[in-house]
Parts: sequence; structure tokens; C-alpha cells
Amino acid sequence: MVAFKWMLMSALVLAFSGCAQQPHEQKWAMDYIGPKIMQPLQFTDMASSSGKLESSKDFLGKVVVLYFGYTHCPDVCPTTMAHLARAEQLLGPQGKDVQVIFVTVDPKRDTPKVLDAYVHAFMSSAIGLSGTVAQTKTLAGRYHVSYSYGKPDAHGNYVVNHSAAIYVFGPHGNGRLIGTELTSPEGIAHDVHQLLADAHKSWWQKLV
Repeated sequence: MVAFKWMLMSALVLAFSGCAQQPHEQKWAMDYIGPKIMQPLQFTDMASSSGKLESSKDFLGKVVVLYFGYTHCPDVCPTTMAHLARAEQLLGPQGKDVQVIFVTVDPKRDTPKVLDAYVHAFMSSAIGLSGTVAQTKTLAGRYHVSYSYGKPDAHGNYVVNHSAAIYVFGPHGNGRLIGTELTSPEGIAHDVHQLLADAHKSWWQKLV
């Protein structure tokens, strides 16, 4: 009887040990898409809110959050930008390793100067990109972003219907996550933290 109890206890210990040794499954707030599904971060040089031409190579080493919208957007765009700004705050010192890029789908009205005022109203580190109609169409097509223009009113104002996905790229420029304006700031911060931690771990493993 004693021998049976000992065997039973040993089996339980081994079972729990086996569970403890299993890799911890990461829980993502945004949809995990993997680096081979979404195209790597890349865009034709476009005028930024700083007035210079930006290249995707400038952001390697950082987690890049790419969003397509327009400054006259009444709801989804400001909500998303507010969430990204809050996520940056929640990341604390890690926030410096994140670059938010806002690409306008309304280049006619959103000049670099207009974009500069808009994105910096949410966070000082954000960059707004404005290109030609052709550049905008090409870049949007890379990430399957759709947009269309409404009919102008008597004052020339119009709405732009557009996709509202948040694209997140890892430090190596590969697409990793995709979210929406419904993704909470806490969820965004959590996922970005994991990407940065994974990148740091991979870098450290190469040294040892």
C-alpha cells in the first residue's frame, strides 16, 4: 500500500513537472499574423510631417505601428490615435522604441504641415506621411487598405471611407500583428512589449 502511494505521488509530481516545462503560450490582444503573411514594412519615399522624405529603412530596430487615415476623420482616426498615444505612455521607457506612422489617404487636404499639427496633437514622436495620389494608392495596395471619397458638399468638404486596421511591424520590419480601433491601449502596449522582449531575447541569444 505504501509502495502504491509512493508510485502515485511520483506520477503526480512528474505530471505537474511536465506541465511546468511546457512553453508558455503568448496571449496577444491583436491578431497574430506572422512575418510571412503581411508584407514587410516598405513604402516609396514620401514627405513626412517633418518635411523630409522618409524611408522604411529608417525605422529598422523599432516596433512600427502603421495606420492609414485622414485628418478630417470625425471618429475612428482620432480614437485610434488616442489609443496609440495612451499605449505609448503605458510602455514607459520602452515607448522610445516604438514609432507610430500615420499615412493619409487624403493627400489633397493633408499636406505635411497639416499632418504635423494633427499627429503631434496626440504624441510628439508620431510621424505623418503624405504622398502623391499614385504613391498613396501604391502603399495602400501593399497592405490591402481600401478607401474611397464621398461627394463634396457645397463647401467642398467630403468624407473618406477607409480601412481602419492597425499594422504592427517587428524590429526587423516584418509584419507581426494587426488590430483595430477597438483594440484597447492596454492590449496594444502588452503586445508591443512582447515584440520588444522577443527581439531583445533573440539578440541576446546570438551573443551567447
